[in-house]
Amino acid sequence: MSPPPPASPAPSRASSAPAFASVAPTTVTVVGIGADGWAGLTEEARAALRSAEVVIGGPRQLALLPTADGPGGGPAGAPADGPDGCPGERLAWPSPLRPAVPALLAAHAGRRLCVLASGDPMFYGIGRALAQEAGAERLRVLPHPSSVAYACARLGWAVEDTEVVTVVGRPVERLAAALHDGRRVLVLSAGAATPGQVAALLRERGYGPSRMHVLEQLGADTGTPDTGTPDTGTPDTGTPDTDARERLVSGVAEQWTEPPGDPLNVVAVECRRADGALRLGAVPGLPDEAYEHDGQLTKRHVRAATLAALAPAPGELLWDVGGGSGSIAVEWLRTHRSCRAVSVERDPARAERIGRNARALGVPELRVVTGAAPAALAGLPAPDAVFIGGGLTVPGLLDACWDALREGGRLVANTVTMESEALLADRYRRYGGELVRLAVAHAAPVGGFTGWRQAMPVTQWTVTKASGGGRG
Repeated sequence: MSPPPPASPAPSRASSAPAFASVAPTTVTVVGIGADGWAGLTEEARAALRSAEVVIGGPRQLALLPTADGPGGGPAGAPADGPDGCPGERLAWPSPLRPAVPALLAAHAGRRLCVLASGDPMFYGIGRALAQEAGAERLRVLPHPSSVAYACARLGWAVEDTEVVTVVGRPVERLAAALHDGRRVLVLSAGAATPGQVAALLRERGYGPSRMHVLEQLGADTGTPDTGTPDTGTPDTGTPDTDARERLVSGVAEQWTEPPGDPLNVVAVECRRADGALRLGAVPGLPDEAYEHDGQLTKRHVRAATLAALAPAPGELLWDVGGGSGSIAVEWLRTHRSCRAVSVERDPARAERIGRNARALGVPELRVVTGAAPAALAGLPAPDAVFIGGGLTVPGLLDACWDALREGGRLVANTVTMESEALLADRYRRYGGELVRLAVAHAAPVGGFTGWRQAMPVTQWTVTKASGGGRG
């Protein structure tokens, strides 16, 4: 079954305490429910729902609960397991959902409140948004097995060895970053069209021989399907299907012709790279051939050294100023799924090309700003790291980047010109850091022999911003 759309990004480091915590100290109980409905809930979860004064969830989830008198909308009309059923007021999530969460919590402050969620509420679910708004200490989470747990159980895959990619509310191109020969990937689907989209992407990225398994209605051997609680976007308003059953469809991506099936599905992929397909590693320094470019590309070996100097860490934000082909920002994002990046490029054609490269290499979330720095930097969130790959001699650019950089952040600037090198040497004297020259030579034919062909040397300045804006 597909999970809810992704939760909103984590709050900034300077975020204040949750507003709901000061309004209502009441605990919010979050109950995970699956396609097996009421019958699949623990007695603790049933008791919480029976005693709730207000129950919030998606229409399909609410229909899985027994009525106040006892008979329920669960699998095969599952009855309540007690005399009173679920008499509380039932509220369906509005659309859009995420902005409505604070007001809903405040409106029902002081009442016994239950929220229904799909499977594990803390796995791409509404639990994250509730924790941000109400505070983790106000939540009582009663999880149900997730679609990932069900899928791995059905396939005999170890969960810890399986990569999980969600395309719910996100582009299917995100899958490309997880494709490595021999790996197993679970794709949390957005709907019935997702398996076909996955097959097409696998073919386009050189993974046509990969085997696919589409698992539908996980956990619903009989009874009503569960569409999940959307955390953002439009909540489901469909009608429960009381005849839903699990179904498994398998095939090879390059031969995939299956029509769209049940919208509640998970796609399992056994990755196999086609002969001759470009191999992309898991660390920075992808082949230059992986990028579409017009010559404005930080070449592979210098790129690897630059990413090492930038030192990306989970959750950090990069400014890639003078994006060119976007290679630095792309490979920053590929280091961890929670990393964020903004690529600033003044040339519209190059800006569009950056977006294409990001989608092709599995990081469609890269934000591209078309405009000339430093003016185009105004209003951007403060970065944890800045890379300047061009425009160093533009008045005010280096100062604007330095001023915006967080304390403890890293700035890396590369140049091949003497004018920019002189500027970096001056900043090195003022702020310290490390100033290096990177030289790469490639073997090339020299008549009937082989010699070295030297590329233009790159001068690189790396510095960490200390407290007060001085050297690190």
